[in-house]
Amino acid sequence: MQQVGIVSMVAGSGLVVQAVLYILILFSVLSWGVIIYKFRQVRTARRQSARFVELFWDTKNLTSIHSASQELKESPVAQVFRAGYQELVRFTRAKRQAEAAEDGADSTELSGLASVERAMKRAKNQELTRLEKALTFLATTASATPFIGLFGTVWGIMNAFLGLSATQSSSIQAVAPGIAEALIATATGLVAAIPAVIAYNHFSRQIRVLAAEMDNFSSEFLNIAERHFLK
Repeated sequence: MQQVGIVSMVAGSGLVVQAVLYILILFSVLSWGVIIYKFRQVRTARRQSARFVELFWDTKNLTSIHSASQELKESPVAQVFRAGYQELVRFTRAKRQAEAAEDGADSTELSGLASVERAMKRAKNQELTRLEKALTFLATTASATPFIGLFGTVWGIMNAFLGLSATQSSSIQAVAPGIAEALIATATGLVAAIPAVIAYNHFSRQIRVLAAEMDNFSSEFLNIAERHFLK
């Protein structure tokens, strides 16, 4: 009975309120699609990153680690390692050539370490951009839909009172149906906004954790590269 009442109130509302409701429903459906997509993406990134970090510390050969990291394409930490490793390989080759000239050896080592660091930072930024994709839509849904619903409510209440002025009755029963219809827009806006803001905060925190993991791994990898490859 309650569901039928809501449907009948929506069907009996004005065109503007109905348009607002359709927009809010569209926002809600799309935001839930984004939430499901981001949940799977972030969960896979966390799992693969944990697997890669364990693999990195258990395996002593960087070449083997690089080969294994190719299967962990959703791991941001693995992608940061791949960028640093490839840059390290380039500069270790250049270092061997520069060792023949004593004047250029030190500068080659310094530029090599800086280039590895830049490559890893660039990979980190690319991974953060990939992980943050579609979060803007959740933020927009969380901030905009309550106001869209409020607009529908204000418009519906305004029409309800305008209709009251054209009737002979001034009791609350005359405007109650119109106000109830209008308040559905606000309720729908909140229904769309609440999951979006919760999901946005959750995914933002998970991405910050992954960013910290990439920073920590980059520091460890640079220390290893400096001690063992760029002496």
